[in-house]
Amino acid sequence: MSTMQEVARKAGVSKATVSRVLTGKGYVSEATKTLVYQAIEETGYRPNLMARNLATRKSGYIGLVVTNTLYSGNYFSELLSQAALKLEASGRQLILVDGKHSAREEQEAVQFLLDLHCDAVIIYPRFLSVDEMDLLIGQHKQPIMVMNRKLRKHQSHCICCDHKGSSYNATRHLIDNGHREIAFISGVLDSPTARERLAGYKEALEHAGLTPRDELIVAGKWTPASGAAGVENLLARGEKFSALVASNDDMAIGAIKQLSNAGLRVPDDVSIIGFDNVPTGAFLSPALSSVKEPVSDMIHEVINRLTAMLDGGYFSKDNLYASDLIVRDSVAKGPHFMAK
Repeated sequence: MSTMQEVARKAGVSKATVSRVLTGKGYVSEATKTLVYQAIEETGYRPNLMARNLATRKSGYIGLVVTNTLYSGNYFSELLSQAALKLEASGRQLILVDGKHSAREEQEAVQFLLDLHCDAVIIYPRFLSVDEMDLLIGQHKQPIMVMNRKLRKHQSHCICCDHKGSSYNATRHLIDNGHREIAFISGVLDSPTARERLAGYKEALEHAGLTPRDELIVAGKWTPASGAAGVENLLARGEKFSALVASNDDMAIGAIKQLSNAGLRVPDDVSIIGFDNVPTGAFLSPALSSVKEPVSDMIHEVINRLTAMLDGGYFSKDNLYASDLIVRDSVAKGPHFMAK
């Protein structure tokens, strides 16, 4: 393995000049840079990145912690692709680390990235509490940004989606279209997102003078199979409903399949709204109405804030991002609809 001294000898310059070229610190003429880069290529020299990071205090790396149970699905595909593209455009590299299955392991993943001298870390938490994340942010000099969770002490370090508001709007859309008996399939209820979407559903019913019924609420697991199982549960108990909100599109698709198996038509017998606006939803028959979460806008703002924290500059003061309800063919007028 070649050394920096060999590169310097090949280029006919000092070792200090090679170091200045690699770190970008200090003036080096373009002609000399060309000689150094040519020597690096000819010798096959690879700089010790960790040593360089220690010297420059900048690595160009941004870490992202996401637990592996969240990797699948359109939401996280969009998040990861947009994060990678945005960081590439700014000349930085994304490093993804698995937060695994507990708050301790999420915290260890953050520490792993900090030990790699990442310039900053993004957390999409599954297990860490708000207090634990506030403590983490206060303990470290590197900026840490949190997605999808509201913080108490470090509000400029978090970007959230208004899951409660988007669920309220979806349920309200069904109410305004004449539906009164509206079922709900939640996600796994130890998820803050699932709890907020359930809260929004209940609040929309209450504001319309309707009482949320526990009998019409079933717990899902974010999968098509759990959506189908939720509908099977409701029908087996003889529950009557003219509309259903599913906490993601996968469960909505499973629900549509189970309704069809039971001889019920969407939207003629049951209207359905999902979340995440998966690309296949528009090509179902009927096309699925869905809530489009602002994933791209959120990750862009997270990276903009990190860039401002690292390089200086201003960023938006908006922490809470609204969603869009995409209305398609899976929603019809309900039995209580009255034209205004």
